[in-house]
Amino acid sequence: MTDARLRYGRASLALSFLVQGVTFALLVTRIPAIQDRYGISDGLLPVFLAAVPVLAGVASVATEKAVARLRPGVVLRWAQPVVLLALLGVGAGSELWQVAVALGVFGLAVGALDASMNMMGVSLQRVYGRSIMLGFHAAYSLGGIAGASMAWAGAHWDLSLLVSYLPAVVVLLPAALVGSRWYTEGRTGGPGRGAEVSARGASVPWRLLLPLCLVMAFAYIGDSTVSNWSAKYLQDVLGSSEQLATVPYNVYMVTTLVGRAVGDLGVRQFGAVAVVRGGSVLAAVGFAVVAVAPGAWWGMLGFTLLGLGLCVIVPQTFAAAGRMFPGASDVAVARLNVFNYVGFLVGSPLVGALGDAWSYRGAMLVPMVLVLATLVYARSFGEEPARYGGGHERARAADVG
Repeated sequence: MTDARLRYGRASLALSFLVQGVTFALLVTRIPAIQDRYGISDGLLPVFLAAVPVLAGVASVATEKAVARLRPGVVLRWAQPVVLLALLGVGAGSELWQVAVALGVFGLAVGALDASMNMMGVSLQRVYGRSIMLGFHAAYSLGGIAGASMAWAGAHWDLSLLVSYLPAVVVLLPAALVGSRWYTEGRTGGPGRGAEVSARGASVPWRLLLPLCLVMAFAYIGDSTVSNWSAKYLQDVLGSSEQLATVPYNVYMVTTLVGRAVGDLGVRQFGAVAVVRGGSVLAAVGFAVVAVAPGAWWGMLGFTLLGLGLCVIVPQTFAAAGRMFPGASDVAVARLNVFNYVGFLVGSPLVGALGDAWSYRGAMLVPMVLVLATLVYARSFGEEPARYGGGHERARAADVG
């Protein structure tokens, strides 16, 4: 495979990450508007919100089976348009059952999309022979910032959901379809259907994968804590204004982008283990600062540190799974991706329950301890040069037709 083909493949996958970042941010940042449009009660809303990650986890498991017959690029090529159209469906409906169907389709397609994107990222990283996964996730963060900005504009100008979503879908859907022409994968199973060899010719023992699964869940518990509770914490606990309370998540997203943009350089210079350990400690310090913050600006500092620390963990967890199971990386990534949704499901209710029963300051110490637990499993992120491949893997890379 030519170097140009690899560059095009890397750029097209980065575009997919960016599109998904925009799409997901447009959905989650307009949840109050979705609730108002469809008359979803406060009691029913958590059911709708929980259904999306549950269905995504189911689809991630199904993707593990699908890539035994189809390449991840084929799954991604079909899943991304479905996600975008489901987003449009959320904005276009008028009845409760319609939004339920749209969110259900969104969840299923997102699970397949997340799994296949990260499968391809791990595969390309193997071909390159150096860390590039953080760059893909940086594109996702950039898309998230863009999507949140679009959502803010829609809310500010009091636009309907359909009017807010339609321009993004009109632009991103054809861009994703055109970009999918250059999807490229690197495989260890030889040309052709390498995924079939990967899925059937090697096993992924849960005993070996479990440390990475726990790290993934811990990271998303921390992430969901920030996304769901930062505004409430700043306003109710630290006494900030309502306007200032909207800032921490935006700061968190920007620092996540910055950390991921430079993170691959850090991995190449210091190694994955050192970067993950440093990120875990920095994130734990961030939670500690938030927990003891005397005022809103100290809380902002804590959330800034959280973004810089947490941002490196998830991409490196996927990359570590690829190194640990080079002959079955697609299977490992699909299973690991399920714990993305486990952490998302556990994190927000856990902090809310602890905050109500104890205190929100004390509740912030729980994700702090969980993030620190990543240090126990840091060795799982170690490089394995004999398996990692380099130039000889490039000759085996098979592109997606």
